Amino acid sequence: MQKALVMNEQDNTATALCNLYKGETVTVSADKKQVTVELAEAIAFGHKFALKTILKGEPVVKYGASIGRATADIAPGMHIHTHNLEGIRGRGDWQ
Repeated sequence: MQKALVMNEQDNTATALCNLYKGETVTVSADKKQVTVELAEAIAFGHKFALKTILKGEPVVKYGASIGRATADIAPGMHIHTHNLEGIRGRGDWQ
């Protein structure tokens, strides 16, 4: 059973297709890229988690496009949501 989805090989996030648990190992693939991550915390269905380290200020990428920027360092397997992601659309100050 596929536990998470990645839409583009440039993505640094994956989306949970079911509730996932801390310590669980999840393997995802997009195109020819495959990544295995141990979850640092529980991830609820429909929520995102990091596939690699995303440093504070770096773009969070989903669907091959930036959906915001990290407001704190995010380690692989960590939950990505409003507590560590800042939206950038419509602000005009993010390139």
